Amino acid sequence: MESKPPFPPFDEASAKLKVRLAEDGWNTREPERVSLAYSVDTRWRNRAEFANGREEVVAFLRRKWARELDYRLIKELWAYTGNRIAVRFAYEWHDDANNWYRSYGNENWEFNEAGLMTHRHASINDLPIKEADRKYHWPLGRRPDDHPGLSDLGF
Repeated sequence: MESKPPFPPFDEASAKLKVRLAEDGWNTREPERVSLAYSVDTRWRNRAEFANGREEVVAFLRRKWARELDYRLIKELWAYTGNRIAVRFAYEWHDDANNWYRSYGNENWEFNEAGLMTHRHASINDLPIKEADRKYHWPLGRRPDDHPGLSDLGF
């Protein structure tokens, strides 16, 4: 059976690690790689879009990252219990006309015993920003350990 540690039930340390691993994965912008953190029958709500199963997740992520260019994400643990984690996040990106946005959101996650996410519910709002107002300036990929997190940035 596939597995993705850390496994539930979560404590604070394992929940924070799960959140950071998810952030790191999404910052790769590699849909197939990211999808491996989810169960084959995962169920998502992302804004008003629904995805069922890894294949639909991969298709969703391909569309997302084709539109959201130079995507950089920071996630932060909000709460956890048993096999569930709540996260808040913000990411910066621009469209093909070079209009910049900071997208803020919350996610609720549920995991199976193998540490794969079975449910993801995301609510997200987009705020247009000027390029000069960007806060995420690391090279594309994993956020450096010394880069401020959401709370440090006042988000």
